[in-house]
Amino acid sequence: MEKIVKYNKLIRDKIPEIIKDAGWTPIVKVLNKKQYLTALKKKVLEEAEELIKARSKEDITNEIVDIQELLDALASEIGLTKSEIKNQQKVKNKKRGVFRKRLFLIREEK
Repeated sequence: MEKIVKYNKLIRDKIPEIIKDAGWTPIVKVLNKKQYLTALKKKVLEEAEELIKARSKEDITNEIVDIQELLDALASEIGLTKSEIKNQQKVKNKKRGVFRKRLFLIREEK
């Protein structure tokens, strides 16, 4: 009987070669720009869900690396530079603060 494993998700560039080395035949397609942007966003969500489940420092680190790679690809695809991201981050941090104080909002009251 033939084995088929379906994924339907964005993968890293070397994954088809890894699949071939394992004795499988990868079936892939190249996404157009709109499909790619959508797939990148979905993949960020997938990796964020894996980050939530991660417990060890190594697993957390691996998920952060995956998310950073996706954010870099997404920024590059829309023509956003690291310098522009840093500048926007500074603006937002000045206006809204950062996350150092470990604050957790329970509710607002009036």
